[in-house]
Amino acid sequence: MTKNKTLQHYITDFLEYCEVERGRSPRTVANYAFYLGRFAEFAHDMKPEKITDAVVHQYRLWLNRLTDRDGEPLKKNTQNYHLIALRSFLKYLARHDTASLAPEKVELARVPERDVTFLEGEEVERLLAAPLARFEKATPTQQLTALRDKVIIEMLFCTGLRVSELAHLKREDVSTKRTEFTVRGKGSKKRVAFMSKEARAWLAKYLAARRDVNPYIFVPHDRAQKAEKRKHDADAACLTSRSIQRIIERCAIAAGITKPVSPHTLRHSFATDLLRNGADIRAVQAMLGHSSITTTQIYTHITDKGLREVHEKFHRKKGP
Repeated sequence: MTKNKTLQHYITDFLEYCEVERGRSPRTVANYAFYLGRFAEFAHDMKPEKITDAVVHQYRLWLNRLTDRDGEPLKKNTQNYHLIALRSFLKYLARHDTASLAPEKVELARVPERDVTFLEGEEVERLLAAPLARFEKATPTQQLTALRDKVIIEMLFCTGLRVSELAHLKREDVSTKRTEFTVRGKGSKKRVAFMSKEARAWLAKYLAARRDVNPYIFVPHDRAQKAEKRKHDADAACLTSRSIQRIIERCAIAAGITKPVSPHTLRHSFATDLLRNGADIRAVQAMLGHSSITTTQIYTHITDKGLREVHEKFHRKKGP
């Protein structure tokens, strides 16, 4: 029976394993399906035992020559997503005693060091003030929207949440009387996040001003009014990640910040602020929800640079 199984059958078994036994999110399973579909396109009906170093080498060349919808070569990060999916598939085969290439033999492409953009303290303060700049002259709906935008920025900076995590927060998920709350991150993994005193105060003020029954915290207020009468209909929607991104971009322009600013910039700023103030990198890893310490280590380059600048400015300045 096993001898007659095609590569696609093995991939399907792996995807079902990820969904049922590993509890992976639908999005993660869909990503695996896409990337492994690419491998199946390259490998055709190759049996698992035929996947060798040479095959993976040819696959990497194939990926390197592949183009996206705009006709551009795939970025190294994107190529690595394909290879990570293949590595996970090979781990599954090994775990189920199916002969194939050892997963550790699949090496990832080297990628350029990430350019991490973050805000300095004074820029953060200007961004936090931007939503309420014209509060007094605004209409009630505009004031409610301004309060929402203020809370979005406060929450992103003090929690380090991903924008998708913030967008899907519900009223039942947080309490303005408690500092900590639980968030479900990538791969449906839970972690604890912490709100500042200021964020809790602004959140309480914003929720008190709401008159709708939409269960989500961050909502488009034209729809929120419609959802007042029908709690469980399609109108009870949260802001999309893209909508929150536009809000941040608009507020950054209003604050006179010239560098590109996105929700992820605030996540970077959160991590950088913690490390600059002496937080342990493992603690920062936990708060960001990174599965690997390697991902968190991108911030050490920033803090190391800051330490180097301090050293150059003050070390041995008493000499001639």
